[in-house]
Amino acid sequence: MVFIKEREMEIPVIDFGELDGENRSKTMSLLDHACDKWGFFMVDNHGIDKELMEKVKKLINSHYEEHLKEDFYQSEMVKALSEGNTSDADWESSFFISHKPTSNICKIPNISEELSKTMDEYVSQLHKFAERLSKLMCENLGLDQEDIIKAFSGSKGPAFGTKVAKYPECPRPELMRGLREHTDAGGIILLLQDDQVPGLEFFKDGKWVPIPPSKNNTIFINTGDQLEILSNGRYKSVVHRVMTVKHGSRLSIATFYNPAGDAVISPAPKLLYPSGFQFQDYLKLYSTTKFGDKSPRLETMKKMENRHSA
Repeated sequence: MVFIKEREMEIPVIDFGELDGENRSKTMSLLDHACDKWGFFMVDNHGIDKELMEKVKKLINSHYEEHLKEDFYQSEMVKALSEGNTSDADWESSFFISHKPTSNICKIPNISEELSKTMDEYVSQLHKFAERLSKLMCENLGLDQEDIIKAFSGSKGPAFGTKVAKYPECPRPELMRGLREHTDAGGIILLLQDDQVPGLEFFKDGKWVPIPPSKNNTIFINTGDQLEILSNGRYKSVVHRVMTVKHGSRLSIATFYNPAGDAVISPAPKLLYPSGFQFQDYLKLYSTTKFGDKSPRLETMKKMENRHSA
């Protein structure tokens, strides 16, 4: 008897270098499929300086070793785990940097001028990429290119911030999660992650899919709850977690392209179907437009709904 090993899921990889050539249509279809059916994917040839990305990872790893590692291993959570006790906590050492609309990077304890400057350079490039990605998503959804940007803007523009995390070596990985199961609250998440140590997993089709370490500084993308709402449920946020490992300390630099705090979020009007109408009213319109495109018919019913609710 021959046993065939089940193939691992092949996570979608979108080559942004193909968007300016003859393969644009195919690449856009791949992007739409990844957003629609997966909720997470990797991007190569994203245009962000890869030497800069390497420098960001190196400086953050050094910052952790010099200023955070000792405090982490002296924490009550670590002491409790050594005694076989667990808690509702995550096995991570992290801090959050706000970039837009205002920056708090100068207030991060012990952050060096070099790390601060390097993060600013990286985030500036990443922000441009996030906006480009949002416009491509709008195109695939049949929206105006700026619709996500406008929906997220509020009074001061979309929020942009980074959670910097290390998931240290864990002596009892069977007892602790690095980060418990959750979906992300925001919009588009752009992850620069470890190139050696695994741990990130996404739930798809009834099973946990391990996300491999990012080689060649690809960016890992996933969509959050607000994009699911904005897309009227088409681009769904996906449950994910971080597992602990006994050997190796995993780096995660997750940047969030989110709505502003005062942004009002709702499904994009173009993606809504009409509702609350009487079927007889629809039939009257249908009788004269049966053999035409249905889209104007649905738009008419939406306007009728708006008049009734005014």
